[in-house]
Amino acid sequence: MADYTNISLSRGAPSLDIIAVDELRAAAQRAFEHDPAGSFAYGTSAGYPRLLEWLANRHDVEPDRLLATNGSMQADAFLFEELVGPGDLVVVEAPTYDRTLTSLRKLGADILAIPLEADGIDVGALETALEAGAEPKLAHIIPNFQNPAGCTLSLEKRHRLLELAREYDFLLFEDDPYVELRFAGEQHPRMLELDEGGDSVVYASSFSKTVCPGIRVGYLVGPRALIASIRKRATETYISPNMVAQSIVAEFCHSGALERSIAVVKEALRDRRDATCSALERHLPDARFVTPEGGYFLWVDLPEGSDVAALERGAVERGVVFVKGTDFLLEGGESSLRLAYSAVPPDQIEEGIARVAEAYRELSPTAA
Repeated sequence: MADYTNISLSRGAPSLDIIAVDELRAAAQRAFEHDPAGSFAYGTSAGYPRLLEWLANRHDVEPDRLLATNGSMQADAFLFEELVGPGDLVVVEAPTYDRTLTSLRKLGADILAIPLEADGIDVGALETALEAGAEPKLAHIIPNFQNPAGCTLSLEKRHRLLELAREYDFLLFEDDPYVELRFAGEQHPRMLELDEGGDSVVYASSFSKTVCPGIRVGYLVGPRALIASIRKRATETYISPNMVAQSIVAEFCHSGALERSIAVVKEALRDRRDATCSALERHLPDARFVTPEGGYFLWVDLPEGSDVAALERGAVERGVVFVKGTDFLLEGGESSLRLAYSAVPPDQIEEGIARVAEAYRELSPTAA
């Protein structure tokens, strides 16, 4: 066995070797030299002005449609707190991000989980539910390299979701932290861009996946009145977000370092994705999965009846951790798991999956 004590296939974060440490250090130096007052003082709840300027240009929107936050999870939380109360219906994908389920449950929401297909949410199943009388407040959609499933929403489904949102008067929450990390396939327009009226989509993204996780900078784009209300909520929560972090990100983006960082990260992620798929095919031929075109995650379905909770224990005994499928679903997922390949070099991925396969064979002696 190779000399790796612990291998984590559970955490959706880039490893330090693919983070632009030197460029971040230079961006911080410039931010502190050029705008110490803006970096070190309280700002407004909207966020650091130079970052808002860059985002406004990036998304071709007016700055008053933007809010920069302490990570995109806080953006999500502000949106949910603004719109969702006890008994309100919210559509989610099945599976979906586990912390989305946690947030919505805390707010007392009723959750309508719609299954995912290889090309994103089953729009036909959603339409059937709407025709039967479901009245959601909003639908939470992770369109690109979905967490946890790794799949991408097709262009046809993006258009149809917008049509349904207008017809049935609900808001689409386009939660899109992985969009820049495409290393294969065709880039689709954001639903934010396809929303001609500008009032059917709220968009969230993050710099945690493209700059570094510790920077904790995310943002929302949405209708003016909604963003104004959320800005007020943000003011009452923390006066202003982290101006130091946002000023560093602003310098990083304006300098062109972001594009260079994304190129490095995408190349590394492609190699790690390929290593994951190859290792699964060699060591776990029973595994079924959709090969992701980008992002951090791959969803594995094992044969029905497989006990992934027991598999997790066997993997931990061998120094490997992953996340059980049940964490991402209201029900089901007992035979599924999520692998995160973003933080692990290819040789460790090979070793980690070999150990998981060993644990699987111990549980299923007749497995191939």
